[in-house]
Amino acid sequence: MKYGILVVSHVPEIAQGVAKLAQQAAPDVSITFAGGTDEGQIGSSLNMIQKAISDNQGDEILAFYDLGSAKMNLEMAREMSTKPIHQFDVALVEGVYTAATLAQVNVDFTTIVSNLDKLHLEK
Repeated sequence: MKYGILVVSHVPEIAQGVAKLAQQAAPDVSITFAGGTDEGQIGSSLNMIQKAISDNQGDEILAFYDLGSAKMNLEMAREMSTKPIHQFDVALVEGVYTAATLAQVNVDFTTIVSNLDKLHLEK
């Protein structure tokens, strides 16, 4: 499987819900998620992100996050992973859904990035 999707959120239910929504549109794409802290609280967990990366069946991962510490932990996990991980600073729900639907129909990486650029968050 070429691309997998990773959803990282501070809230476990958001991470799970966004992944569930995307899986409906992309049933053949590996979609994993990490939400909240190791204790089930609001926040992010490097350990949970690393597990979601290792559980993902994609050869490369398209990764999405919601807020600051999720981004920071995702960046650390990327550095520790042997799997290529492409991190996108886009609207979470729309970005995940767009990437998943495009991965489902096996479009090339350039096309995925081009579509996600339209969802880029302003700084």
